[in-house]
Amino acid sequence: MYQSATYAVLSELDPGQVPAGTIQKYWLPMITDGVGAPVRLPVLIARGKKEGPVLGLTAAIHGNELNGIPVIQRLFAALDASELSGTVIGVPVMNIPGLMLEQRKFNDGVDLNRIAPGDPDGNLSQVYIYRLIERVLRHFDYLIDLHTASAGRINSWYIRADMSQPATARMAMLQNPEIILHNLPNDRTFRGAAANLGIPAITLELRDPHVFQHDVIKDALLGVRNVLYDLGMLKGQVEHTVDTTVVCPKSNWWYTDEGGILTVIPKLGQLVAPGDTLAEVRSVFGTLTKTYRSDKVGVIIGKSVSPINPTGSRIVHLGHNPKIVSCKV
Repeated sequence: MYQSATYAVLSELDPGQVPAGTIQKYWLPMITDGVGAPVRLPVLIARGKKEGPVLGLTAAIHGNELNGIPVIQRLFAALDASELSGTVIGVPVMNIPGLMLEQRKFNDGVDLNRIAPGDPDGNLSQVYIYRLIERVLRHFDYLIDLHTASAGRINSWYIRADMSQPATARMAMLQNPEIILHNLPNDRTFRGAAANLGIPAITLELRDPHVFQHDVIKDALLGVRNVLYDLGMLKGQVEHTVDTTVVCPKSNWWYTDEGGILTVIPKLGQLVAPGDTLAEVRSVFGTLTKTYRSDKVGVIIGKSVSPINPTGSRIVHLGHNPKIVSCKV
């Protein structure tokens, strides 16, 4: 390795080379741009004095999803590696080009979280996600992937997890979220790639894009520390700030079939029953042209906040058959 500014640049990520009982900060090259300059990931590694699992924390695989960045920063600022068993690896920004452009997608217009495991001989985004998996993800024993809603939408504080798997179900409950969505990792997401490698993984949906929201940042930091306590990586007591959470076995997005000025009626986290109004669409002249009503008992996980909606726009993310359960583990 060689020195760049304050932090070393790695040729490859090898947590075992970090001195025990220390926290180190590195740059990890991923690709080169059109003039051959490297595009590097910021990587923080805390290696404990005792052996233990490797917990990976990743954020901003969508470049406009910012709340996860300070979660990782604050965790490492407070960690004492001399008291740690195992290793914590944090990547506060996964999609560097998207972050610099202040956009969700990669700089070639592709959603990195929909194309895993990528292709080592593919196009730009396919190579990038492939290298994220090979150079970063494979070093983890557990993954917590930090997200938010995207532009024009807002989210509740919720978790995506495979609740049929004890390890991921337990990690989800430790977060004290408002809602947990049972969501199989059988897709082309980064979490899906982790599951394919046998790595228990959950996705934290930390409310809204483009902003830092300190209440949910604080909540997520507590949840991550709960996982560290539960895995025996740090000494401490799991803290439950709520007694119960809402668990949904599945969900779906509602979309408009008619364009116009959209008003979504329910609040985030609100329970709805069949026949309850979800949204209204008005013409540019103010005439009510369409009303959308729930067809089932559900809970509002996310919703559109953009009033200008052509045909096919999102309305609400509706969790099905919500059940209130104890979140204590």
